[in-house]
Amino acid sequence: MAKLRVAGTWSGVLDEVDLENWTVPMLREEVAKRSNVPAGSIKLISAGRMLKDGDGTEKLSELGIKANSKILASRVAVDEGKSLKDAEELNQRLARVKEAVVALSTRHTDGALPLEDFNMEIEDQLGNKLHLPESDRQALMMGLMLHTNGKGLIRKGKFRDALEVLNMAEESFSLCNPKTIELVDNIAMLQMDMVWCYFMLKDIACLSVAGVRLDKARDGFERAHGKDASRLKLLQAGNSSELAVYMRLELLEAVVAYHSGQLEKSRRYLMSAQTKYKRLQVSDEVLSVVMGMGFKENEAKRALRINNQDVERAVDFLVEERARKALKREENLKRQAEILQGAKKVWCYTLEESCGYPTIEWIGLHRVSIHCQCLIVYSRCHLHSILR
Repeated sequence: MAKLRVAGTWSGVLDEVDLENWTVPMLREEVAKRSNVPAGSIKLISAGRMLKDGDGTEKLSELGIKANSKILASRVAVDEGKSLKDAEELNQRLARVKEAVVALSTRHTDGALPLEDFNMEIEDQLGNKLHLPESDRQALMMGLMLHTNGKGLIRKGKFRDALEVLNMAEESFSLCNPKTIELVDNIAMLQMDMVWCYFMLKDIACLSVAGVRLDKARDGFERAHGKDASRLKLLQAGNSSELAVYMRLELLEAVVAYHSGQLEKSRRYLMSAQTKYKRLQVSDEVLSVVMGMGFKENEAKRALRINNQDVERAVDFLVEERARKALKREENLKRQAEILQGAKKVWCYTLEESCGYPTIEWIGLHRVSIHCQCLIVYSRCHLHSILR
């Protein structure tokens, strides 16, 4: 048994503390009991760091607490104590998702799930970097990465594996602040991909779940894009970049309605999808005009579809897109150069430095190899502040 010296909300000595068996929640409960306050309002600090509950199994000795250690106990508002606990639970859930991702990646040796580096940047469709709280950034980054890999598995026909990865992506997105995630369309896109997996697996038991997911997708698009995509059209100056997305949504809704016996509803969805399909068709005449200006067939078709077959606007769109990509490549190269340069400079604490004369040594890159992979995730984020 050991003694711990406590100061702060309650001051005194805790006798007979079993460091090998006591956990942080047990210590907090004991301090709270002696302070006559709820345990959730007590914050414990030892050696300059906050003692967190973790998974509730870590012993005090494992946290570096020894006999006669000094513990600072401070009282926080109940709401603040709850927020600290919620933040800790969020970090634990995110850590579990990461562990599951790494475990899953070992089963995809074909490179379908390359997860060797979690250090990515998140951008919106315009290439603007998104500045989010760290917990939201990590959760959103993980969700985007998993969603991308899930779509890769769909393209390979591995629908059951894809569904497993997409479920993990949904879990990752659920860790984000709801106010943030409600204003992006990533979740809606994810719902459609999951429904497509249900269809390709021919699992009739998932029919009702598919309907619920498609309802979520439609609600998500309306929140992110506005009623009838009004905010999206305003942002993109009347372009129809998401027309194919809505066509796909209506086709999926038509299939669910048909198998649910709602034939008239299914017919309406199919008619609406057919109208959108016709709008997406590109005539050979306008296509040849755009291709004649030096653009490839695929990019010419995409630009014409987005710009409602308007040749002039399509060309302007492609020119601006190429300029953005060139600027992005330049920024990436500059960032890589900065990382490599920074990797070479390491302060060497020598006798001269201790006397005020620091020296610099040039070393290899092995110490910062994890930071040298500049992976960029281009998300489909439509933040409210950008859309307005």
